[in-house]
Amino acid sequence: MTTAPVLLDVSEGVATITLNRPGAMNSLDIATKVLLREVVQQVAADPAARAVVLTGTGRAFCTGQDLKEHVELLENDGSDALFSTVDEHYNPIVTALAGMAKPVLAAVNGVAAGAGASLAFACDLRLVADSAGFNLAFANVGLSCDTGASYTLPQLVGRAKALELLYLPRTIRADEALALGLATSVHPADELEGAAQELAARLAAGPTVALGAIRRSVSYAADHTFEEATAFESSMMQLTGATADHSAAVRAFVAKEKPVFEGR
Repeated sequence: MTTAPVLLDVSEGVATITLNRPGAMNSLDIATKVLLREVVQQVAADPAARAVVLTGTGRAFCTGQDLKEHVELLENDGSDALFSTVDEHYNPIVTALAGMAKPVLAAVNGVAAGAGASLAFACDLRLVADSAGFNLAFANVGLSCDTGASYTLPQLVGRAKALELLYLPRTIRADEALALGLATSVHPADELEGAAQELAARLAAGPTVALGAIRRSVSYAADHTFEEATAFESSMMQLTGATADHSAAVRAFVAKEKPVFEGR
């Protein structure tokens, strides 16, 4: 019986996407990328998924491109498939991950390298096991960066540090990742899953439209002027002001009660 390379569980508002090739360090071959693209896009469109956790099985979070498959394609004149994968797989995956209007967490259970690190950086928050680390390994195999790293990494650590980490790849351990801002928090490895699920459940119980609007506003502001950003904020305020969650929260505040959000 073949086990799927990507698993999906949606429970109580939390969608958990798990990369499931532990024997290959959760590296990304074509079959895995196709399925991951489908799953991420499905979760983005699913109103039952109000918060998302991306994680991996085994010793790795994700080590990026499956280099064994990569070598086979190079040696068998598969260059079209080799380099079309950025447009066909990596970009749609990370665009859906970064663009969905709901909170997205990475539970980094092990090494996140290359595109695996890029996927983690595209998430809003990164909970990292104390045994895990990041490596921007692209230059080590003579390639440029992909899967959004040129955009997300400088936002997290600044341009100069981003170039340093990309020019001179090395493993950034959890404690350093926390100091640099790559990690939101660091947890004992055996407590990571529970911490991620607890935080995701808290976010899933929140005002989903508002959280999605906050996410969209912060992303929009990254590459627009102040005036454009404030205009976008206005549109998001109109959107969220019309939600049932907003009305319920205002009534609860006046009644000195705790609001119950339904995500609409």
